[in-house]
Amino acid sequence: MKVLHVISGGETGGSRKHVVTLLSKFPKETATLVVFQEGPLAKEAREHNIDVHLLSQTSRYDLSILNRLVEFIKKGGYDLLHTHGPRANLYGALIKNKIGIPWITTIHSDPRLDFMKSGIKGFLFTKLNLWALKKIDYFFAVSERFKENLVALGIPKEQVKTIYNGIDFCQFPSEHALKRLDIGVNEDDFVIAMVARLHPIKGHMLVFEAIKALNRPDMKLLVVGNGPLEQELESKVAELQLEDQVKFLGFRQDVDAIYSLSDVALMASYSESFPLALLEAANQHIPVISTDVGGVSQLIADDHMGWIVPVGDSKALADAIEQAYEKKQSQELKKMGQALYQYASTHFSLDRLYEETVATYEYVLEIKK
Repeated sequence: MKVLHVISGGETGGSRKHVVTLLSKFPKETATLVVFQEGPLAKEAREHNIDVHLLSQTSRYDLSILNRLVEFIKKGGYDLLHTHGPRANLYGALIKNKIGIPWITTIHSDPRLDFMKSGIKGFLFTKLNLWALKKIDYFFAVSERFKENLVALGIPKEQVKTIYNGIDFCQFPSEHALKRLDIGVNEDDFVIAMVARLHPIKGHMLVFEAIKALNRPDMKLLVVGNGPLEQELESKVAELQLEDQVKFLGFRQDVDAIYSLSDVALMASYSESFPLALLEAANQHIPVISTDVGGVSQLIADDHMGWIVPVGDSKALADAIEQAYEKKQSQELKKMGQALYQYASTHFSLDRLYEETVATYEYVLEIKK
């Protein structure tokens, strides 16, 4: 069985990590990755000895890519096409009748929200995205909530399988040369790590409001990631006079190091799948504060592992952050991180993700004979 994975290549968030970690488990000769642009995803994939091919475009509107993609699939003798993200899904829809093999996609985000706050262009891209979904043979949803979203869009439930994300867990938190002082925080500060694209859907503004309301100078927020909202978010931090408390670290490849020196991980998204960023936090034995999105409730199974708060509620976020702050003072926070690690490492391993993916590939090939 040979599988071709296709993704745009510009991703820096959870879908990037998902693709790289999953394909790292496959024998190199059975799985190939095609990207349309160079970036951190392709670089990291090559570092994991994944077979990566670049089919470059002059722009995302360069549809000459379609014939080259069809030729690549036929020449490579692939049995399955597996796409990730709106651009790859659209191209899959446009070439489906020419390739003659089953087509699977993984839904990493809510397709109705992928282009939020992007004006008329976003409206048109959303329509194209939803049109492409109707052409796909089979779906992986990374949470039950995303499966329900697909069914609500008219996708038959028997064409959707929920497979939660997974990572390789380590028994002990990683040791790194990176120290708190290297990123501008003190040893006795309460440090919150927020790893997320700088995008409206991620809820950064709510977090800033919560930090402002708490008024604790020793509470520091590490904002890890890049994206279109960078200048707007930096302006908001300046407006709230939080420059001493909020540290913008940009895109980082040492996320595990950032988590290992933090006290708690935070996610404030309005929509999410099953966030790999939170699994990475669990791997570093720190607890999590998250909005109630995607499959988060499957990870934070009880209140001994972290906090789940309503979406869009800055006061609830502030209350959870304050409780975490107090639990650090009482020496309870580390026990919560250990409990989260024990649960996550048992239920969300990379081996399980790989085995369920391969089994589903075999099932799709069988039913499409």
